[in-house]
Order: sequence, then C-alpha cells, then structure tokens
Amino acid sequence: MRIDRFLLIIIAAALLGTVLPVHGAGVPTMTWVSRIMLGLLFFFYGVRLKRTEALAGLRHWRLHLVILGCTFIVFPLIGLALRPLEPGVISPDLYRGLLWICLVPGTVQSAINFTSIARGNVAGAIVASSLSNILGVVATPLLAMAVMSTTGLSLSASTMGNIALQVLVPFMAGQALRTWLIGFVSRHTWLPYLDQLTIALVVYLAFSSGRREGIWHQVQPGELVTLIAISLALLAFMLWFTWTFARVLGFNRRDQIAIQFNGTKKSLTTGVPMAAVLFPGSVVGLIVLPLMIFHQAQLMACSAIAGRYARKDDAWLDTPGRSWWHHRRQGAGDAG
Repeated sequence: MRIDRFLLIIIAAALLGTVLPVHGAGVPTMTWVSRIMLGLLFFFYGVRLKRTEALAGLRHWRLHLVILGCTFIVFPLIGLALRPLEPGVISPDLYRGLLWICLVPGTVQSAINFTSIARGNVAGAIVASSLSNILGVVATPLLAMAVMSTTGLSLSASTMGNIALQVLVPFMAGQALRTWLIGFVSRHTWLPYLDQLTIALVVYLAFSSGRREGIWHQVQPGELVTLIAISLALLAFMLWFTWTFARVLGFNRRDQIAIQFNGTKKSLTTGVPMAAVLFPGSVVGLIVLPLMIFHQAQLMACSAIAGRYARKDDAWLDTPGRSWWHHRRQGAGDAG
C-alpha cells in the first residue's frame, strides 16, 4: 500500500513532540502561532468558498443531525457498551477515559481540514463542527453527569468564544473579502499546504503537552497496549459506521466525506480543559490519556483516508469523458 506523505509528516510531528517538547516561554508563543495559523486557515476557506455553497451548508440540516447524532448519541452508547471491559481487561480509571472519549464534542480544525483535502462538503463541515463544539459546552458535561456521576460541575463560555474567534469570524471575513481576494488565492497553489502544516503543528503541541505532564509514566506497558488496541477498534468501527450509515441514508459522496470526518473526530483541545474542570486532579491525567491516543490515531488514520479519497477524485477526473459535474452526480454510488 502506498505510504501517504502527509501521514509521515504527522508521525514526524508526534515523534518530535515526544523527543523535543516545547517548554517554558515557548508554550504560549507556539500556542499563539497555532491560533494565528488557524485563523488564516479559515479565512482562506471563506475566500475559496462560493457564497451559494456556504448558504447551502447552513441549510443542510440532515447532514448536521447525522453528525451530531454520531457525536452525542452513537458514541456514548458505544462507551456504555464497553463497561464490561473493566476491571478485568482495563482499569476503572482508564475505562472512564474511554468513556470520556465518547462524550466530548468533535474537532473543528482538523475535521474541516480533512474534509477539504478529501474534496468533501467543506461548507457543511464548518457549520456541523462548529455546532458540535457549541452544543458540546452543555451536552458533554450533562452526558458526563448522567453516565459518570460527576459532581461539582461548573461551565464557562470561553469555549464558544474561542470557536467564534478562531473559526466563524475569520471564515465570515474571508467571505466578505472573497470578491477581491479570490484571484490571489487561485494563483497561489501553496496555500492548500497550510492545511497540512496546521494539523502537524496541532499534533506536535499535543504530544509536547503529554510529555510535559508525564502522562505516559502513569500506565503500565501492557495496559497501554490494550488501551491503544481498544481505541483503534473504536475508531475503525466509527469510520466504517459513519460512511455506511451516510450511504444508507442516501447522502452523496461529498456529504459522506463530511459525515465521516466530522462524525468520528473527538476534540483534544476541548476535552482536556473540560476534564480538568469536571474531575479530581488526581485522575485527570489517566482520563485524558485515552483521548490523547484516540486523537492522534484519528489524525493519522484520517490523513491516509483523506489522501486516498483525493487521489481517487483525481483519477476519476483524469478518465476521458469524465467531468466534475458528472463526478458529483455519480458520487453517491462510490464506495470511497
């Protein structure tokens, strides 16, 4: 099987974050760099998207319901179904971490990035992933209270504010300036690489954080192997389920891609701060460890899948007699 170049970049970023993590004053500096890059990323998304496509993304309510259902209904049910694994297969603390994976909202940045790389419905992905995070501010703590008996709950509006500042505001600014900047964006073919560079930076910062907190020293090697296997199985099932379920419901290929990449992703940047608020400090490290593993696994798996979808798209278009319009009409019949 052909090795995806972007996958190698992700692995290199993870190894670099583990071996040479960012420390001290570099942490806030790199955090601000990532925020600026994310702002630019969504600004150029706004420039590239036609306004008609953006409005279509807002109107596509069936797409949003399916993604939200996968995030806040299907995932939690799977988490509860894994309960028999503890304490025989996995410790109670690590099981709570697996359950926490199933409760947190989806990602915003990487889900949209992968949807774009795979030639999916980017406009729908932007709206759906933003809704997931906004609703997650309330839905995730309530789900945690229901299935994990969490107490001492407090909520903050900062998550919604960050989503607005990092995603919606740059995107709308790009839409407003599209008439003047679309020519510039079309001429500069290096801009799409900003997607990949941004994800690589997110991976590096996530592994750096794990190294600084010493999370890897709190689990025995055997438990870690078991945890990785369960996380990979959970990810594989959801990747299959979202693609198959979207096809059964009659979505076309572009929407199937958006559902798969948005309905399977879980946010590390949202899940870790929420866990710090909801759980005692002594168990937070073990609770977020499964999320860290799942987060990195989903980035690596989705990078390979997105590259495969894009190559299939190119191969289809290179076939004599094919057109972009014809390809999209036939999208619902593709297996991906």
